[in-house]
Amino acid sequence: MATSLYDAVIPGFQQILGTMTHLLGKAETHCSEQGIDPAELIGARLIEDMLPFSYQVKSTAEHSIGAIEAVRTGVFSPSMAPPPDSLAALNEKIDGAKAALVALDPAEINGFEGQDMRFEFRDRRIDFTAEIFLLSFSQPNVYFHAATAYGILRAKGVKLGKMDFMGRVRAKG
Repeated sequence: MATSLYDAVIPGFQQILGTMTHLLGKAETHCSEQGIDPAELIGARLIEDMLPFSYQVKSTAEHSIGAIEAVRTGVFSPSMAPPPDSLAALNEKIDGAKAALVALDPAEINGFEGQDMRFEFRDRRIDFTAEIFLLSFSQPNVYFHAATAYGILRAKGVKLGKMDFMGRVRAKG
């Protein structure tokens, strides 16, 4: 049986957004138990020239449902809006993306195949088909930003393991 575009993209986005909800919960618990101001985690970076935890979380939403919305219009341009500045607001961003993904019609997503798509950022332009954009640009970005958020929390002492990143896998049966 062939795998549809919907099946190749959307469940993975949903899994990682579920991971983000879990990581945000672990961050909140860590702050509460350790008496840490959540702003310390929200603004934390792995290294000075990387963007903060809040941006990493924001980007998982924007490269998942934001990518789907962009395919609908034919253009993806990264949002330059500042990321949410609280754990509650980050949770709202992720919850909104999760709800929007659940509401998608698989037929619409599968119908994107072959559709022209463009990435635009400053003076850079990259042309794609919708499926190549989703599979080779958006999907890796979702995983990159989720792994970076995980790494930031680990570096800040939040007790996490591999299964905290994996989230709910789609097992047989």
